[in-house]
Amino acid sequence: MGRGKVELRKIENKINRQVTFSKRRGGLVKKAHEISVLCDAEVALIVFSQKGKIFEYSSDSCMEQILERYERYSYAERRLLANNSESRVQENWSLEYTKLKARIDLLQRNHKHYMGEDLDSMSLKDLQNLEQQLDSALKLIRSRKNQLMHESISELQKKERAILEENNMLTKKIKEKDKIVEQQGEWHQQTNQVSTSTSFLLQPHQCLNMG
Repeated sequence: MGRGKVELRKIENKINRQVTFSKRRGGLVKKAHEISVLCDAEVALIVFSQKGKIFEYSSDSCMEQILERYERYSYAERRLLANNSESRVQENWSLEYTKLKARIDLLQRNHKHYMGEDLDSMSLKDLQNLEQQLDSALKLIRSRKNQLMHESISELQKKERAILEENNMLTKKIKEKDKIVEQQGEWHQQTNQVSTSTSFLLQPHQCLNMG
């Protein structure tokens, strides 16, 4: 029966953690040395402890040479990746430009067809499809035009009713005002007649004096 899978996690006890670090570090250095000798490989090993202490191992070549070689390789790898990325970006832009140009050409060609231009290159089926598209567009245009005309007529009718109502109100006010003026005129006329009669009665009569 095989051993169960051991879960790796941090060792909480500091002493046990330090002992395990020393043992595992030694085993790691031993494995690095073995692969260097057995496979004739250049190996560089750098380990920092929890307290920041450095432990390193390198094969026959010195650590500086291996690190310098690593830096050169990393730089070349990064440049290659960057160039590949730029190439992919340029390819994407070229593809996008081709798609957009084809789309623009199609739109321009369709616009000319809708205007009745460059029809010689179209087949009978293409002309029939174009005719159907134009008929559908004309139906939509007429429908929208009729809707706008109906809305405009309704708005004008509302304005007409409002103007008629306003005229009726003004006519009514004018009649009421004329009636008031007429009543005032009759009242003034009656007042004048009463004043004249009163003055006549108050004058002395000569015939009475002669008698």
